[in-house]
Amino acid sequence: MSTQDNLPTPPLINHVAARRFGIGITLFGLVVFLIGAVPQWFGLDNSSAVGPMQVGVFSIGLVMITFGGTLTLGSLWPPYWRSISADIGSRLAWTGLVIALAASLADIFGLGTRPLAYTTTFFGYWQARGVLIGQLVIGIGLLLMIPFKGSFPPPPEIEEEIPELPKIEIAAD
Repeated sequence: MSTQDNLPTPPLINHVAARRFGIGITLFGLVVFLIGAVPQWFGLDNSSAVGPMQVGVFSIGLVMITFGGTLTLGSLWPPYWRSISADIGSRLAWTGLVIALAASLADIFGLGTRPLAYTTTFFGYWQARGVLIGQLVIGIGLLLMIPFKGSFPPPPEIEEEIPELPKIEIAAD
């Protein structure tokens, strides 16, 4: 039995494909976020107020950025060597997303400065600050996920001995 048979099975993920997919999702999410946040850059601004559609579009873009960023940075770590700071960073990035979504959709949920009875959603000062705080938390989480170590040791070997089975002799009649 060779030493290769004793190694744990690596996870079923292709790291190169995960990186490419994550970068693609992140860049597409950035475009969607920009369409929602500053639609006048794309010639899509039809009103002076920030409406629920605009808030929804940049929220979807923020979800895509967070998903793509955590997928890409998580795939930079080799199997079995993801650090505690990277795990904390992943959770922190998703917590920042929840903060940003809760702040941006506060009027729609009925928690904002204006009730939903108004015809336009008022994206106010506190909501904008909440989204910025959420984005800052996402950024800190993604920074914690970066593997700063240059090289990693090979995966740990399993050093348990396999007991030999007793030999049973069958007597011939």
